[in-house]
Amino acid sequence: MKLLIPRPRGGCVWACLGSFGGGFVAGDETSIDVRLGANARCFLTTQASTKIYRNPSQRPCGHTLRARLEAGSLLVLAPDPIQSFAGSTYTQRQEFNLQPGASLVLLDWFCSGRAARRERWSFTRLQSRNEIFLDEERLLTDSLLLDQAHGPLDSANRMGRFNCLALLVITGPMVAAVATQILTEVESLPVTRRAELVVSASALRHGVVMRIAGESGEEVSREVRRRLVFAAELLGDDPWARKW
Repeated sequence: MKLLIPRPRGGCVWACLGSFGGGFVAGDETSIDVRLGANARCFLTTQASTKIYRNPSQRPCGHTLRARLEAGSLLVLAPDPIQSFAGSTYTQRQEFNLQPGASLVLLDWFCSGRAARRERWSFTRLQSRNEIFLDEERLLTDSLLLDQAHGPLDSANRMGRFNCLALLVITGPMVAAVATQILTEVESLPVTRRAELVVSASALRHGVVMRIAGESGEEVSREVRRRLVFAAELLGDDPWARKW
């Protein structure tokens, strides 16, 4: 793993996670600890989508992130989506410990695989778990497990027509108004039969949990970008202006 720190934008630190191979091969296990001091702001992302290469021997492969946010701080964790190749396995666990007054924007998303090679939900296993604590009290636990052992992932009663899934969590006083706005907007959306993009939002203490499923990664990307447009002002610049 490598950590790139581009030139700061105002008073916000930008950091980019990457790897020399562009992703994870069998046996790769990485871990990173993040700490934001009081009133600090950080944007943490990736260079591109994280590739999970095939793992026929089923060796452990995964990533762990632990973050602690002091009072008044803001962490925007917005990586590109995970792209799992056929025959791959991947486990991700992320834990966020917020002190009162801290704010968090968390994006966690996955695509179905290499569409150009007609790989669609062909990986062996993918697991992602996100835990958020506020002043040592559990605020959210979100756990996703996609495993071929439970049946074909591309079947109609599992992933169906969707090719990208995203979880967006926005919580804390710095982003409370945005969370309220998202809840109001999503509640007013019409229900459309076989919609290409499905969006839901649930109230979270001090924030919102938003889930997005799309028939294409491009549709989900556009929706994510639209929902995160507010972050540019908090970060001092638009981090996606030249990326997506």
